[in-house]
Amino acid sequence: METVKVFNPEHYKTTTREQWQTAAEAWHRWHPTLKTWLGPATDLMLDMAEVKEGYRVLDIAAGAGEQSITAAEKVGANGYVLATDLAPKILDFALELANEKGINNIETKEMDGENLTVPANSFDTVISRVGLIFFPDQQKALKEMMRVLKPGGFVAAIVYSTVDKNKFFSTPVSVIRQRAQLPPPLAGQPGPFSLGGEGVLEDTFKQAGFINVKSQVVNAPVIMPTAKDCVRFEYESFAALHQMLGGLSDIEKAAAWEEIQFELSKFEDENGFSGPCELVVGVGQKPLG
Repeated sequence: METVKVFNPEHYKTTTREQWQTAAEAWHRWHPTLKTWLGPATDLMLDMAEVKEGYRVLDIAAGAGEQSITAAEKVGANGYVLATDLAPKILDFALELANEKGINNIETKEMDGENLTVPANSFDTVISRVGLIFFPDQQKALKEMMRVLKPGGFVAAIVYSTVDKNKFFSTPVSVIRQRAQLPPPLAGQPGPFSLGGEGVLEDTFKQAGFINVKSQVVNAPVIMPTAKDCVRFEYESFAALHQMLGGLSDIEKAAAWEEIQFELSKFEDENGFSGPCELVVGVGQKPLG
């Protein structure tokens, strides 16, 4: 009788932490690209969450912290941002970037987004940029965010929409899945497009108990001089792709990256490369009662 493989959230968290420890330096190095690509959606997220000067903001799965710094600038000297992530090495780069910019109202702390080690009712806003999608228990994470929010405060998240609208990322995933003969994701396994369907992010917020939930779709193409530049960005920064390739030989890996570049070059013309990407920005409010 065939053994049914079950998704193991603890193993998944361990490997995710290792991935981001490895990719930390590259993610930091590419921060100008990240700001150009994700900056407009980040600004919209902070506006939709009504972030104001003097606010205390908690950033979950902050990564190299480029959006944490945007939030720190918005809340000003009287405000405060706590950038958290499962991988402490990537947070070191967030602090480095803050120091480079002369920003001193930001701190970092290693933290699991499903088990927040901060007091209840202690933040005005909680944000998560392209992080919530990778949490094994999204409801647990959202309920933790609700707990640490002050009554009336907002949680805000940015997620990818659907596979077909995010070819810059779904193309490499598809090529690798086919070449490595990977099975489809296990039931309950989180992933980049897990909250991208129409209304899914809003429903997920409502299920966790948030009110005044709304979302907005943002077109956010990955603009680069060539498809080769995009492949280099993904090769250096997207640790999950390397994990998927783990079972292949070096020659097979190289062939996979060649095919990825060939497929992505379809989004390049005389004006350069424009990799299709669509994001959903969602917010929900903690009830006052």
